[in-house]
Amino acid sequence: MTDDASGEANRARTTTRPPEPDRRAVLRGAAATGAALVWGTSTAVGEPRSGNGAGVRAAGGFPPKGITTYGRSVDLGNGSVRTFTTETPSGEPKYHGVEFDRTALEGLPNAGELEAANHRAETDKYRAGGQATQVHFKQSLQFFVPFPAAERTPFTFLGLNWNPGGHFGGAGAWLKPHFDIHFHMLDPATVDAVDGPRLPPYDTGNGEYAPGSPQPDPDGEVTETRFDYDQLPEGYARSPEPVADQRYITDMGEHTAPADAPELPDGPGEPGDPDAFANTLIQGFIAPDESEPPRLAFVEPMITRDFLRGFEGRETYAVPQPDTYPHARRHPTEYAVRDVPSADAVAVVLRGFEET
Repeated sequence: MTDDASGEANRARTTTRPPEPDRRAVLRGAAATGAALVWGTSTAVGEPRSGNGAGVRAAGGFPPKGITTYGRSVDLGNGSVRTFTTETPSGEPKYHGVEFDRTALEGLPNAGELEAANHRAETDKYRAGGQATQVHFKQSLQFFVPFPAAERTPFTFLGLNWNPGGHFGGAGAWLKPHFDIHFHMLDPATVDAVDGPRLPPYDTGNGEYAPGSPQPDPDGEVTETRFDYDQLPEGYARSPEPVADQRYITDMGEHTAPADAPELPDGPGEPGDPDAFANTLIQGFIAPDESEPPRLAFVEPMITRDFLRGFEGRETYAVPQPDTYPHARRHPTEYAVRDVPSADAVAVVLRGFEET
């Protein structure tokens, strides 16, 4: 059994669907309620705030004036964060982006404050203050925020997490304060119904996994899988089998990482290096119907607070591509981090959209 980026030994396998946790039905109802608060069927919560809400950009600079639409803003640290979408007059997508006020990078809650917070309801992630929750055994502040629509791209909403103590994965590589910036391609109710950490519904284990702990299970093995390796981006790998029961993460899905990320271990059994972690692009998978194989469902720049705090100028990075996408839309070939001096902000942007 192998579990690497090529995945030849895992192709065309089948598995028995595991029992569906009762929590999924509960979450689907909560997600529908929460999404209604943001996606337009209620005006009670999440109205754009004066001067920092939805609307078309009217000033010069970046993002481009006249063709950029801002989404709803949310409260983070001492400032706010908001989504935006930029399209040409002919409807060609240019950017999906997330703009962080510089002040949003200060005054962020620590893990103890999040653990004691009372905004932990499933619908709170759709509200301006976000949801205090536990993600991969660590405290996190989570937001679901819609992107202004771009008809020719698959992106639907932002899943933003502030992780004051980082989170597990990568053999400790990501135990450093950072943001998970998920550009999701599925509807929020589907993502909200994902629960974990657990073995993905398309993997079958050998019964040697002990749930409820971030520790590896040395005897754990994935005996069958329906993972579609044609959708795995070039140079990316799934997490190793001893932690396969932590692949599927609440409100996110399965995360795959570039095998050459500098913070990842040099070999099996070795530790990750959080000091080398600053800015890594994750790409992830969800099975919208657990009886079906998963699909590539999000692109996630995972960026440390220190990187964003000290960032100036502009840096552009490649978005590695899979052999096959699950839909015929325009997908990004690059992402960028760039200073926005006119707004005293820093933006994380998908760009370079091409037909697939």
